[in-house]
Amino acid sequence: MRKTIAFHTFGCKLNFSETSTISRKLPVTKYNIIDFKENADIYVIHSCAVTAAAEKKCRQTIRSVKKRNPESQVIVMGCFAQLSPGALSEMEEVDLILGSKEKFNLPDYLETKLPEEATEIHTSDISKVKTFTPSFSLADRTRSFVKIQDGCDYFCSYCTIPLARGRSRSGTIIDTIEIVETVAQSDVREIVLTGVNIGEFGKNNNESFFGLIQKLDLVEGIERIRISSIEPDLLSNEIIEFVASSDKFLPHFHLPLQSGSNKILKSMHRKYNRELFAGRVKKIRQEMPFCCIAIDIIVGFPGETEKDFMDTYHFLEGLELSYLHVFSYSERPNTATVRLDGKTKPEIIKQRSKMLHQLSEQKKSIFYEQSKGKTFNVLFESNPNRGYLFGFTENYIRVKAPVRKELINSIVPVKLVTMDNNGNYLLSSINH
Repeated sequence: MRKTIAFHTFGCKLNFSETSTISRKLPVTKYNIIDFKENADIYVIHSCAVTAAAEKKCRQTIRSVKKRNPESQVIVMGCFAQLSPGALSEMEEVDLILGSKEKFNLPDYLETKLPEEATEIHTSDISKVKTFTPSFSLADRTRSFVKIQDGCDYFCSYCTIPLARGRSRSGTIIDTIEIVETVAQSDVREIVLTGVNIGEFGKNNNESFFGLIQKLDLVEGIERIRISSIEPDLLSNEIIEFVASSDKFLPHFHLPLQSGSNKILKSMHRKYNRELFAGRVKKIRQEMPFCCIAIDIIVGFPGETEKDFMDTYHFLEGLELSYLHVFSYSERPNTATVRLDGKTKPEIIKQRSKMLHQLSEQKKSIFYEQSKGKTFNVLFESNPNRGYLFGFTENYIRVKAPVRKELINSIVPVKLVTMDNNGNYLLSSINH
């Protein structure tokens, strides 16, 4: 009789691509993958450790599934498992812990009988891991997250990712093309290139991210390609100009700014200043006026004074951005910021976060309004939600439509005219 197994993924697109790949390795003769909300024999939790809140959610989920089915086995893998296996092993609900390298061998570990008394831990010294394990998601027929790179060599003062995932590494252009060609044989219409620091692609084998996207542009069967988060210092003018000229690469950039204060950027060990960042945004707008430019920003970093924050706020006000992803600073063990003075009070972080969220809404409203009356191509997603389908334009504007079978997983030209109360553009007519 086949065992039932359920997966749950916390964190980034990279985790989702890996979960999908790992789950596909399970022999169908032995395992039946079911929804995580159902009672399963085995629960696999792909963890995140980017913030304390992410770790807390992971712990809560572990307890809830064991309470739901006390006879189940609970396996925790990924970044939290790599960084804090001891802390997780103290949870009586956890049966098996797999680090960042070991998680890809989940099928092998499932074949081994687990001890009933103690939690079994399998982790490696991640700093010595040199192999790159490619991954891609296929759970959603509309789009696929394709992992092209792993690890990071930047060692920003607040970040645990190099400690959890190791040094930067990637496959070759040829290997990556083969993976995308495999995805192209499915119903997927769009791929999202993902990794920890994708701009570092190819640095260990004399290749480059720019070289990769030039080759990907030639792959048949994939109609749309998005670039996920890319460091500002690695987003060259030639990449921006190439995306602007491509029919396949979409006008959508996600840039981690983190602070608009040069003082704070230096303390964060970031590899650029605000002047470089402003130049990147200006170049994108020159080449692609309606491009979506989303940014990451951290509030409450140690040493961030009121003046530093207002420098950031006014800097953001002056940039033609589409919206912001605002993160409250979360101190992570074993990072350089632990030793910094000038910790920001929680109530001040909350106040600053609120201001930036409001600014983000203003930016998004302007961005959506500028697109009004224009026609964009919308890829409608496969999963209906409360009688509606949702899709995204090339520049990541959300469009809502009543469920129509012919729209599912289709790319259709839509003139943006009317928005609902939640800020979604409505499908009023299809332009042929």
